[in-house]
Amino acid sequence: MTSREFQDKLLRRARRAGVTLTAPVAVRLEAYYRLLAVWNAKINLTGLPLSEASPEALDRLLVEPLVAAKYVPAVATRMIDIGSGGGSPAIPLALANPQLRVLMVESKTRKSVFLREAIRALELPGADVATARFEELLARPDLHEAHDLLTIRAMRIEQRTLRVLQAFAKPGSLIFLFRGSGSPDTSEGVNPPLAWKATYPLLESLRSRLVVLEKRSVGRGVPRGTPHPS
Repeated sequence: MTSREFQDKLLRRARRAGVTLTAPVAVRLEAYYRLLAVWNAKINLTGLPLSEASPEALDRLLVEPLVAAKYVPAVATRMIDIGSGGGSPAIPLALANPQLRVLMVESKTRKSVFLREAIRALELPGADVATARFEELLARPDLHEAHDLLTIRAMRIEQRTLRVLQAFAKPGSLIFLFRGSGSPDTSEGVNPPLAWKATYPLLESLRSRLVVLEKRSVGRGVPRGTPHPS
């Protein structure tokens, strides 16, 4: 597939999702996708077929994070992505929101090597990779309550997991949970200092949604009667 064909297909998928892509961002997204495809032939970064840039692959890896990028606060400057794997949604989010300094957390060494190569190839100087389980990062005081945005997609979400992860989020920050069609609604039963803020549809083709949690300041609490999405 030529670059022009790829760009045309990507722009069509983005427009269908209500996303307007600038040419520089589209070019870098293509570079990321092609690098991912090359590495995926060597190590398992994603189970999606990448050789033909199928609509499902473009939607899942590139367009879905671009839709979510609309909900990133303009004041957010530091983001931590848990279980980064092949780099989506973290890398497309960083490309769409260049003010973000992104820390990608990935426990598998070979995947971390890919993420570092992607950072180099895409010239993302504000990005970094931590090769560790997220629990191990609790020993780093510099990461405690240091991030404006925390994102999670490719891992099971439980309340005890959220209790640990919220340690990395500033009071007033947001947590983005990317949920698929078969995923339970994590907004139910969220415990302080976290509270459900909103649930947004992402892509109709994937039946995906974005659950947004907010970390409340200590003492602020969660007002009684706080609504939850149906």
